[in-house]
Amino acid sequence: MFSPGQEEHCAPTKEPVKYGELVVLGYNGSLPNGDRGRRKSRFALYKRAKANGVKPSTVHILNTPQASKAVNCKGQHSISYTLSRNQTVVVEYSHDKDTDMFQIGRSTEGPIDFVVTDTVSGGGESEDAPITQSTISRFACRVVCERNPPYTARIYAAGFDSSKNIFLGEKAAKWKNPDGHMDGLTTNGVLVMHPRGGFTEESKPGVWREISVCGDVYTLRETRSAQTRGKLVESESNVLQDGSLVDLCGATLLWRTADGLFHTPTQKHLEALRQELNAARPQCPVGLNTLAFPSMQRCSRALTSVSTQEDKQPWVYLACGHVHGYHDWGHRSERDANAQRECPMCRTVGPYVPLWLGCEPAFYVDTGAPTHALVPCGHVCSEKSARYWAEIPLPHGTHAFHAACPFCSTQLNLAQKWAKLIFQEPVD
Repeated sequence: MFSPGQEEHCAPTKEPVKYGELVVLGYNGSLPNGDRGRRKSRFALYKRAKANGVKPSTVHILNTPQASKAVNCKGQHSISYTLSRNQTVVVEYSHDKDTDMFQIGRSTEGPIDFVVTDTVSGGGESEDAPITQSTISRFACRVVCERNPPYTARIYAAGFDSSKNIFLGEKAAKWKNPDGHMDGLTTNGVLVMHPRGGFTEESKPGVWREISVCGDVYTLRETRSAQTRGKLVESESNVLQDGSLVDLCGATLLWRTADGLFHTPTQKHLEALRQELNAARPQCPVGLNTLAFPSMQRCSRALTSVSTQEDKQPWVYLACGHVHGYHDWGHRSERDANAQRECPMCRTVGPYVPLWLGCEPAFYVDTGAPTHALVPCGHVCSEKSARYWAEIPLPHGTHAFHAACPFCSTQLNLAQKWAKLIFQEPVD
Protein backbone atom coordinates (compact mmCIF):
# COMPACT_ATOMS: atom_id res chain seq x y z
CA MET A 1 0.00 0.00 0.00
CA PHE A 2 1.29 3.46 -0.88
CA SER A 3 2.52 5.32 2.19
CA PRO A 4 2.97 9.02 1.36
CA GLY A 5 4.01 9.81 4.89
CA GLN A 6 6.65 7.12 5.23
CA GLU A 7 9.63 9.45 5.16
CA GLU A 8 7.94 11.96 7.43
CA HIS A 9 6.85 9.40 10.02
CA CYS A 10 10.22 7.61 10.22
CA ALA A 11 11.87 8.98 13.36
CA PRO A 12 15.06 8.33 15.33
CA THR A 13 14.81 5.53 17.85
CA LYS A 14 15.29 8.06 20.68
CA GLU A 15 11.85 9.51 19.95
CA PRO A 16 9.22 8.52 22.54
CA VAL A 17 6.89 5.67 21.62
CA LYS A 18 3.64 6.94 20.15
CA TYR A 19 0.58 4.94 21.12
CA GLY A 20 -1.80 6.78 18.79
CA GLU A 21 -3.95 9.89 18.44
CA LEU A 22 -7.46 10.94 19.39
CA VAL A 23 -8.99 13.33 16.85
CA VAL A 24 -12.26 15.18 17.48
CA LEU A 25 -14.77 14.94 14.65
CA GLY A 26 -16.14 18.24 13.38
CA TYR A 27 -12.90 20.21 13.14
CA ASN A 28 -11.09 20.50 9.85
CA GLY A 29 -7.50 20.29 11.09
CA SER A 30 -7.73 22.65 14.08
CA LEU A 31 -10.21 24.49 16.28
CA PRO A 32 -11.67 27.56 14.50
CA ASN A 33 -10.00 29.92 16.96
CA GLY A 34 -6.81 27.87 17.09
CA ASP A 35 -5.60 25.08 19.37
CA ARG A 36 -4.89 26.28 22.89
CA GLY A 37 -3.01 24.17 25.42
CA ARG A 38 -4.90 21.01 26.31
CA ARG A 39 -7.89 22.18 24.29
CA LYS A 40 -7.30 21.23 20.66
CA SER A 41 -8.73 19.17 17.83
CA ARG A 42 -6.30 16.27 18.23
CA PHE A 43 -4.31 14.72 21.05
CA ALA A 44 -1.27 12.49 20.60
CA LEU A 45 -0.63 9.83 23.25
CA TYR A 46 3.07 9.15 23.89
CA LYS A 47 4.75 6.75 26.28
CA ARG A 48 5.30 8.64 29.51
CA ALA A 49 8.72 9.01 31.10
CA LYS A 50 7.26 7.30 34.16
CA ALA A 51 4.24 4.99 34.24
CA ASN A 52 1.13 6.54 35.79
CA GLY A 53 -1.34 3.70 35.28
CA VAL A 54 -3.41 2.21 38.11
CA LYS A 55 -5.11 -1.14 38.71
CA PRO A 56 -7.78 -2.26 41.20
CA SER A 57 -6.51 -3.62 44.50
CA THR A 58 -8.36 -3.50 47.86
CA VAL A 59 -12.17 -3.39 48.20
CA HIS A 60 -13.87 -1.76 51.22
CA ILE A 61 -17.58 -1.91 52.17
CA LEU A 62 -18.38 1.14 54.29
CA ASN A 63 -21.32 2.71 56.11
CA THR A 64 -20.40 6.15 54.74
CA PRO A 65 -18.00 7.20 51.97
CA GLN A 66 -16.33 9.62 54.41
CA ALA A 67 -15.17 6.64 56.45
CA SER A 68 -12.73 5.65 53.73
CA LYS A 69 -9.15 6.81 53.98
CA ALA A 70 -8.82 6.07 50.26
CA VAL A 71 -11.42 8.72 49.34
CA ASN A 72 -9.78 11.37 51.50
CA CYS A 73 -6.19 10.49 50.63
CA LYS A 74 -5.09 12.46 47.56
CA GLY A 75 -2.32 9.98 46.87
CA GLN A 76 -4.69 7.03 46.52
CA HIS A 77 -6.85 6.43 43.43
CA SER A 78 -10.26 4.95 44.19
CA ILE A 79 -13.75 4.39 42.76
CA SER A 80 -16.72 4.87 45.11
CA TYR A 81 -20.04 3.11 44.43
CA THR A 82 -22.83 4.52 46.59
CA LEU A 83 -25.42 1.75 46.97
CA SER A 84 -27.55 3.54 49.55
CA ARG A 85 -27.28 6.19 52.25
CA ASN A 86 -25.88 3.56 54.55
CA GLN A 87 -23.61 1.60 52.26
CA THR A 88 -20.78 2.50 49.88
CA VAL A 89 -18.32 0.18 48.19
CA VAL A 90 -14.88 1.74 47.68
CA VAL A 91 -12.39 0.07 45.37
CA GLU A 92 -8.83 1.23 45.92
CA TYR A 93 -6.46 1.37 42.94
CA SER A 94 -2.72 0.85 43.21
CA HIS A 95 0.12 1.91 40.92
CA ASP A 96 0.57 -0.12 37.73
CA LYS A 97 4.13 0.08 36.41
CA ASP A 98 3.11 -1.50 33.08
CA THR A 99 0.53 1.06 31.88
CA ASP A 100 0.12 4.75 31.08
CA MET A 101 -3.20 6.48 31.72
CA PHE A 102 -4.61 9.43 29.77
CA GLN A 103 -7.82 11.19 30.81
CA ILE A 104 -10.34 13.01 28.61
CA GLY A 105 -13.17 15.30 29.67
CA ARG A 106 -14.72 18.76 29.76
CA SER A 107 -12.90 19.82 32.95
CA THR A 108 -9.81 22.01 32.69
CA GLU A 109 -8.45 20.63 35.98
CA GLY A 110 -5.00 19.07 36.10
CA PRO A 111 -5.97 15.38 35.85
CA ILE A 112 -7.49 15.93 32.38
CA ASP A 113 -4.92 15.47 29.60
CA PHE A 114 -7.27 16.30 26.72
CA VAL A 115 -9.97 18.96 27.26
CA VAL A 116 -12.98 18.35 25.00
CA THR A 117 -16.02 20.62 24.61
CA ASP A 118 -19.31 20.14 22.79
CA THR A 119 -18.92 20.10 19.01
CA VAL A 120 -21.22 22.47 17.14
CA SER A 121 -22.55 21.31 13.78
CA GLY A 122 -21.08 23.35 10.95
CA GLY A 123 -17.55 23.59 12.37
CA GLY A 124 -18.17 26.35 14.94
CA GLU A 125 -17.01 26.41 18.53
CA SER A 126 -19.38 26.01 21.41
CA GLU A 127 -18.36 29.35 22.92
CA ASP A 128 -19.80 31.10 19.87
CA ALA A 129 -23.09 29.21 20.06
CA PRO A 130 -26.06 29.82 22.37
CA ILE A 131 -25.13 28.79 25.90
CA THR A 132 -26.58 25.37 26.68
CA GLN A 133 -25.90 22.80 29.37
CA SER A 134 -23.01 20.62 28.23
CA THR A 135 -23.72 16.90 28.05
CA ILE A 136 -20.03 15.95 28.17
CA SER A 137 -18.86 14.76 31.58
CA ARG A 138 -16.18 16.82 33.32
CA PHE A 139 -14.20 13.59 33.75
CA ALA A 140 -15.59 11.61 30.82
CA CYS A 141 -13.25 8.70 30.19
CA ARG A 142 -9.72 7.37 30.41
CA VAL A 143 -7.50 5.53 27.94
CA VAL A 144 -4.98 3.10 29.38
CA CYS A 145 -2.06 2.03 27.16
CA GLU A 146 0.32 -0.85 27.79
CA ARG A 147 3.91 0.37 27.94
CA ASN A 148 5.23 -2.72 26.19
CA PRO A 149 4.54 -3.98 22.64
CA PRO A 150 2.03 -4.23 21.10
CA TYR A 151 1.08 -1.11 23.16
CA THR A 152 -2.58 -2.11 23.45
CA ALA A 153 -4.91 0.80 24.28
CA ARG A 154 -8.08 0.25 26.29
CA ILE A 155 -10.89 2.68 27.08
CA TYR A 156 -12.85 3.00 30.32
CA ALA A 157 -15.81 5.20 31.21
CA ALA A 158 -15.18 7.99 33.76
CA GLY A 159 -11.95 9.64 34.80
CA PHE A 160 -10.35 10.28 38.18
CA ASP A 161 -10.91 13.80 39.52
CA SER A 162 -8.46 16.10 41.32
CA SER A 163 -8.84 13.98 44.44
CA LYS A 164 -8.03 10.87 42.37
CA ASN A 165 -11.54 9.57 42.90
CA ILE A 166 -14.37 8.39 40.66
CA PHE A 167 -17.69 8.79 42.45
CA LEU A 168 -20.82 6.98 41.25
CA GLY A 169 -23.75 8.44 43.17
CA GLU A 170 -26.89 6.71 44.38
CA LYS A 171 -28.77 7.41 41.12
CA ALA A 172 -25.99 6.22 38.80
CA ALA A 173 -26.35 2.85 37.07
CA LYS A 174 -24.15 0.40 39.00
CA TRP A 175 -24.14 -3.26 39.95
CA LYS A 176 -22.15 -6.16 41.35
CA ASN A 177 -20.97 -8.69 38.79
CA PRO A 178 -21.20 -12.47 39.35
CA ASP A 179 -17.47 -12.56 40.19
CA GLY A 180 -18.10 -10.01 42.94
CA HIS A 181 -16.49 -6.87 41.51
CA MET A 182 -18.46 -3.64 41.27
CA ASP A 183 -19.05 -1.78 38.01
CA GLY A 184 -21.19 1.06 36.68
CA LEU A 185 -21.99 3.55 33.93
CA THR A 186 -21.60 7.32 33.74
CA THR A 187 -24.63 9.60 33.42
CA ASN A 188 -24.66 10.03 29.64
CA GLY A 189 -22.38 7.12 28.89
CA VAL A 190 -19.27 6.50 26.81
CA LEU A 191 -20.09 4.81 23.51
CA VAL A 192 -17.59 3.04 21.27
CA MET A 193 -17.84 1.70 17.73
CA HIS A 194 -15.12 -0.48 16.20
CA PRO A 195 -15.34 -0.45 12.37
CA ARG A 196 -15.44 -3.82 10.68
CA GLY A 197 -12.28 -4.35 8.66
CA GLY A 198 -10.24 -1.70 10.48
CA PHE A 199 -9.90 1.79 9.05
CA THR A 200 -9.28 1.04 5.39
CA GLU A 201 -10.85 1.47 1.97
CA GLU A 202 -12.95 -1.64 2.60
CA SER A 203 -14.11 -0.76 6.13
CA LYS A 204 -17.76 -1.00 7.13
CA PRO A 205 -19.57 0.43 10.16
CA GLY A 206 -19.55 -1.63 13.32
CA VAL A 207 -22.11 -1.68 16.14
CA TRP A 208 -22.24 1.03 18.80
CA ARG A 209 -21.65 -0.27 22.32
CA GLU A 210 -21.40 1.27 25.78
CA ILE A 211 -18.24 0.96 27.89
CA SER A 212 -18.49 0.60 31.66
CA VAL A 213 -16.29 2.15 34.32
CA CYS A 214 -14.35 -1.13 34.54
CA GLY A 215 -14.09 -1.50 30.77
CA ASP A 216 -16.76 -4.11 30.06
CA VAL A 217 -18.84 -3.88 26.85
CA TYR A 218 -22.63 -3.54 26.91
CA THR A 219 -25.42 -3.02 24.41
CA LEU A 220 -26.86 0.51 24.42
CA ARG A 221 -29.36 1.67 27.00
CA GLU A 222 -32.80 2.79 25.81
CA THR A 223 -31.60 6.37 26.21
CA ARG A 224 -28.19 7.76 27.11
CA SER A 225 -29.07 8.41 30.77
CA ALA A 226 -31.41 5.47 31.46
CA GLN A 227 -30.65 3.78 34.80
CA THR A 228 -30.98 0.26 33.37
CA ARG A 229 -27.84 -1.01 31.67
CA GLY A 230 -27.80 -2.94 28.41
CA LYS A 231 -26.76 -6.58 28.02
CA LEU A 232 -23.16 -7.66 28.54
CA VAL A 233 -21.40 -8.43 25.24
CA GLU A 234 -18.79 -10.97 26.31
CA SER A 235 -17.47 -11.50 22.78
CA GLU A 236 -16.25 -7.88 22.49
CA SER A 237 -13.64 -5.89 24.39
CA ASN A 238 -12.70 -2.31 25.23
CA VAL A 239 -9.47 -2.51 23.20
CA LEU A 240 -9.30 0.45 20.80
CA GLN A 241 -8.64 -0.41 17.15
CA ASP A 242 -7.48 1.84 14.34
CA GLY A 243 -10.61 3.78 13.37
CA SER A 244 -12.53 3.18 16.61
CA LEU A 245 -15.00 5.96 17.40
CA VAL A 246 -15.56 7.17 20.97
CA ASP A 247 -18.68 9.22 21.67
CA LEU A 248 -18.89 11.35 24.82
CA CYS A 249 -22.46 12.64 24.25
CA GLY A 250 -21.59 16.01 22.75
CA ALA A 251 -18.34 15.18 20.97
CA THR A 252 -17.12 12.16 19.02
CA LEU A 253 -13.45 11.17 18.90
CA LEU A 254 -11.63 9.04 16.32
CA TRP A 255 -8.80 6.79 17.54
CA ARG A 256 -5.89 6.30 15.14
CA THR A 257 -3.10 3.91 16.03
CA ALA A 258 0.53 4.81 15.35
CA ASP A 259 0.63 2.17 12.61
CA GLY A 260 -2.61 3.47 11.10
CA LEU A 261 -1.25 7.01 11.00
CA PHE A 262 1.87 5.68 9.26
CA HIS A 263 -0.29 4.72 6.26
CA THR A 264 -2.48 7.82 6.37
CA PRO A 265 -1.98 10.77 4.01
CA THR A 266 0.00 13.58 5.63
CA GLN A 267 -0.61 17.32 5.48
CA LYS A 268 2.12 17.50 2.82
CA HIS A 269 0.34 14.87 0.73
CA LEU A 270 -2.99 16.72 0.97
CA GLU A 271 -1.25 19.98 0.06
CA ALA A 272 0.30 18.25 -2.98
CA LEU A 273 -3.17 17.08 -4.05
CA ARG A 274 -4.50 20.65 -3.66
CA GLN A 275 -1.69 22.03 -5.81
CA GLU A 276 -2.29 19.31 -8.39
CA LEU A 277 -5.97 20.27 -8.54
CA ASN A 278 -5.13 23.93 -8.98
CA ALA A 279 -2.39 23.18 -11.56
CA ALA A 280 -5.06 21.63 -13.79
CA ARG A 281 -6.56 25.15 -13.96
CA PRO A 282 -10.24 24.21 -13.67
CA GLN A 283 -12.52 26.87 -15.10
CA CYS A 284 -15.96 28.17 -14.40
CA PRO A 285 -17.93 26.91 -17.41
CA VAL A 286 -19.92 30.14 -17.54
CA GLY A 287 -17.50 32.90 -16.50
CA LEU A 288 -14.48 31.02 -17.94
CA ASN A 289 -12.37 32.31 -15.05
CA THR A 290 -9.78 29.97 -13.53
CA LEU A 291 -10.72 28.44 -10.19
CA ALA A 292 -8.40 27.53 -7.32
CA PHE A 293 -8.90 25.88 -3.96
CA PRO A 294 -7.86 28.15 -1.04
CA SER A 295 -4.81 27.34 1.07
CA MET A 296 -5.02 24.47 3.56
CA GLN A 297 -4.86 26.95 6.44
CA ARG A 298 -7.82 28.90 5.06
CA CYS A 299 -9.78 25.69 4.45
CA SER A 300 -9.13 24.46 7.99
CA ARG A 301 -10.50 27.67 9.52
CA ALA A 302 -13.42 28.10 7.12
CA LEU A 303 -17.01 27.76 8.22
CA THR A 304 -19.58 26.56 5.74
CA SER A 305 -21.69 29.63 6.56
CA VAL A 306 -19.02 32.14 5.52
CA SER A 307 -20.49 34.45 2.88
CA THR A 308 -17.37 36.29 1.74
CA GLN A 309 -15.34 34.09 -0.58
CA GLU A 310 -12.20 34.51 -2.62
CA ASP A 311 -12.68 35.34 -6.30
CA LYS A 312 -11.27 31.97 -7.41
CA GLN A 313 -13.14 29.91 -4.82
CA PRO A 314 -14.81 26.88 -6.45
CA TRP A 315 -18.54 26.50 -5.89
CA VAL A 316 -20.67 23.49 -6.74
CA TYR A 317 -24.23 22.61 -7.60
CA LEU A 318 -24.52 19.66 -5.27
CA ALA A 319 -27.44 18.00 -7.05
CA CYS A 320 -25.40 17.48 -10.22
CA GLY A 321 -21.78 18.07 -9.18
CA HIS A 322 -20.95 20.80 -11.73
CA VAL A 323 -18.23 23.07 -10.34
CA HIS A 324 -18.47 26.82 -11.04
CA GLY A 325 -17.07 30.10 -9.81
CA TYR A 326 -19.31 32.17 -7.55
CA HIS A 327 -22.22 34.04 -9.11
CA ASP A 328 -25.32 35.56 -7.59
CA TRP A 329 -27.82 34.63 -10.26
CA GLY A 330 -29.86 31.49 -10.88
CA HIS A 331 -32.05 31.72 -7.77
CA ARG A 332 -35.36 29.89 -8.01
CA SER A 333 -36.85 32.52 -5.73
CA GLU A 334 -35.98 36.23 -5.83
CA ARG A 335 -37.22 36.65 -2.26
CA ASP A 336 -34.98 33.96 -0.73
CA ALA A 337 -31.24 34.44 -1.31
CA ASN A 338 -30.61 30.96 0.11
CA ALA A 339 -33.09 29.27 -2.18
CA GLN A 340 -32.14 26.38 -4.42
CA ARG A 341 -30.26 27.27 -7.59
CA GLU A 342 -30.57 25.99 -11.14
CA CYS A 343 -27.32 24.75 -12.68
CA PRO A 344 -26.71 26.61 -15.99
CA MET A 345 -25.02 23.51 -17.41
CA CYS A 346 -27.75 20.91 -16.93
CA ARG A 347 -30.70 22.79 -15.39
CA THR A 348 -30.64 20.57 -12.30
CA VAL A 349 -32.00 22.38 -9.25
CA GLY A 350 -30.31 22.04 -5.87
CA PRO A 351 -28.04 23.60 -3.23
CA TYR A 352 -25.18 25.82 -4.42
CA VAL A 353 -22.28 25.94 -1.94
CA PRO A 354 -18.54 26.76 -1.75
CA LEU A 355 -16.08 23.87 -1.82
CA TRP A 356 -13.58 23.39 1.01
CA LEU A 357 -10.85 20.76 1.11
CA GLY A 358 -10.90 18.29 3.98
CA CYS A 359 -7.65 19.15 5.79
CA GLU A 360 -7.64 16.60 8.62
CA PRO A 361 -5.57 13.63 7.34
CA ALA A 362 -6.82 11.27 10.08
CA PHE A 363 -10.30 11.24 8.54
CA TYR A 364 -9.10 9.77 5.21
CA VAL A 365 -9.37 6.00 4.66
CA ASP A 366 -7.10 6.18 1.60
CA THR A 367 -4.70 8.47 -0.25
CA GLY A 368 -6.99 9.07 -3.23
CA ALA A 369 -7.53 12.39 -4.99
CA PRO A 370 -10.17 14.80 -3.63
CA THR A 371 -12.95 14.11 -6.16
CA HIS A 372 -16.12 14.07 -4.05
CA ALA A 373 -17.98 16.62 -1.92
CA LEU A 374 -20.09 15.78 1.10
CA VAL A 375 -23.67 17.07 0.98
CA PRO A 376 -24.77 19.65 2.07
CA CYS A 377 -21.60 21.22 3.54
CA GLY A 378 -19.31 20.98 0.49
CA HIS A 379 -16.23 19.51 2.19
CA VAL A 380 -14.09 17.72 -0.41
CA CYS A 381 -12.23 14.44 0.10
CA SER A 382 -11.49 11.18 -1.71
CA GLU A 383 -14.35 9.06 -3.02
CA LYS A 384 -13.73 6.17 -0.63
CA SER A 385 -13.49 8.52 2.36
CA ALA A 386 -16.78 10.18 1.38
CA ARG A 387 -18.49 6.80 0.98
CA TYR A 388 -17.11 5.59 4.33
CA TRP A 389 -18.36 8.53 6.39
CA ALA A 390 -21.69 8.51 4.56
CA GLU A 391 -22.32 5.04 6.01
CA ILE A 392 -21.29 5.77 9.62
CA PRO A 393 -24.22 6.44 12.00
CA LEU A 394 -22.89 8.97 14.52
CA PRO A 395 -24.70 9.52 17.84
CA HIS A 396 -26.80 12.68 17.95
CA GLY A 397 -28.48 13.81 21.15
CA THR A 398 -29.63 11.15 23.60
CA HIS A 399 -31.01 8.50 21.24
CA ALA A 400 -30.65 9.50 17.57
CA PHE A 401 -27.98 8.50 15.05
CA HIS A 402 -27.18 10.02 11.66
CA ALA A 403 -24.32 10.30 9.18
CA ALA A 404 -22.35 13.54 9.42
CA CYS A 405 -19.40 15.24 7.77
CA PRO A 406 -16.24 14.45 9.81
CA PHE A 407 -14.77 17.85 8.94
CA CYS A 408 -17.64 20.01 10.28
CA SER A 409 -20.23 17.65 11.86
CA THR A 410 -23.00 18.85 9.53
CA GLN A 411 -25.66 16.17 9.17
CA LEU A 412 -25.53 14.61 5.70
CA ASN A 413 -28.62 14.60 3.50
CA LEU A 414 -30.55 11.36 3.66
CA ALA A 415 -31.31 11.32 -0.07
CA GLN A 416 -27.85 12.38 -1.28
CA LYS A 417 -24.87 12.24 1.07
CA TRP A 418 -22.09 13.02 -1.42
CA ALA A 419 -21.63 14.33 -4.95
CA LYS A 420 -18.99 13.53 -7.55
CA LEU A 421 -17.38 16.77 -8.70
CA ILE A 422 -17.41 17.64 -12.39
CA PHE A 423 -14.69 20.14 -13.29
CA GLN A 424 -14.55 22.15 -16.53
CA GLU A 425 -11.05 21.90 -18.04
CA PRO A 426 -9.49 25.05 -19.55
CA VAL A 427 -10.52 25.66 -23.16
CA ASP A 428 -7.14 27.06 -24.27
